[in-house]
Amino acid sequence: MTVHFHEEDLPADVFAPGASVAVDTETMGLITPRDRLCVVQISDGSGDEHLVRFAPGSDYAAPNLRTVLADPDRLKLYHFARFDLAAIRYYLNTVAAPVYCTKIASRLIRTYTDRHGLKELVRELLGQEVSKVQQSSDWGAPDLSDAQKDYAASDVRFLHQMKEKLDERLIREGRMHLAQACFDFLPARAELDLAGWPEIDIFAHA
Repeated sequence: MTVHFHEEDLPADVFAPGASVAVDTETMGLITPRDRLCVVQISDGSGDEHLVRFAPGSDYAAPNLRTVLADPDRLKLYHFARFDLAAIRYYLNTVAAPVYCTKIASRLIRTYTDRHGLKELVRELLGQEVSKVQQSSDWGAPDLSDAQKDYAASDVRFLHQMKEKLDERLIREGRMHLAQACFDFLPARAELDLAGWPEIDIFAHA
């Protein structure tokens, strides 16, 4: 298991054609237009994770990364896809779909709990522990620490394994079709967030 660190883009041909990839982002905060995209983490589940760091003032060209993210034949796995899709759309000008979101899958089938964070899911489904200590650290710093890099890598390290476990339960409970409908809508949900409807339920009566 190796964490590979890159500046501004992925190397070419890192992933086999069509292989699903786990994706996550680190930003300067939670308001996408204000808080710039600093790091994109990506892994095909084979044991290595790739971190792409963007400097202040980056043009976010990243042609290799954008090609992987935009590939319509490559499933992208996220935990809380809504946020990552918006950040990638805003900064990389890319719709990173098709989508699978482990947080939505968890909410559909783990109805016995209100704890759907990555840490809780990894513990219950895979029996492993992940540290969230670096979650709120300075991702725009000139040099990222080893602890930051390991934290970023851990956010994509387990998503392929988690998908398998979550799919088993979605099928068992007859909710896979609902999950897929939610996944298909997520790029539009991210667009609504960026367009000014982040907290408004447009499906509500009032």
